[in-house]
Amino acid sequence: MEFVEPIRDKRKIEAMKLVLRGSNLRDYCLFVLGINSGLRVSDLLRLTIEDVLNEKGKVLDRITIREKKTGKTKTFPISSNSKKAIEEYLQKRGSYLRSEPLFISRKGNTAIQRVQAWKALNNAAKAVGIKDRIGTHTLRKTFAYHAYKQGKDITLIQKLLNHSAPSVTLRYIGITQDEMDDVYLTLNL
Repeated sequence: MEFVEPIRDKRKIEAMKLVLRGSNLRDYCLFVLGINSGLRVSDLLRLTIEDVLNEKGKVLDRITIREKKTGKTKTFPISSNSKKAIEEYLQKRGSYLRSEPLFISRKGNTAIQRVQAWKALNNAAKAVGIKDRIGTHTLRKTFAYHAYKQGKDITLIQKLLNHSAPSVTLRYIGITQDEMDDVYLTLNL
């Protein structure tokens, strides 16, 4: 697996949203939910309609999944941006069964594959001028990077990602030695 980067520039995130929304609401929804949940792509692609909607067809406030990699149960709230993306996508998608994959392929009732998600993300990234290596894992890294940049405690982010140590999380989100050195150089108390 190739090492990928988070999308650090919020303007690039917004530009990618525009590109994806304009080309394919499914891919837009995948992107928005991915960068707002921190889920691994394997867990995103396993989501079903019933994982995100109640019996009345309304988007749930929380998603509960069993993580594929760890086998652990994870419950988290759905952000307002994610809710809107899910609603818009499912409205455009039309009829569906509650047991169907959320991110359905064009060929039928199976979920899109990781390579399809990768292609959609890469094409959108290229369209907005992102030069860094982008992949499906970029969604999870982008979530963690921006949580860190907003001042969220690194140990909390570590826990959200199920990492073993804060140093693993810092390396994972691409916090460099230069950025750490900058703290020393700019603090000047």
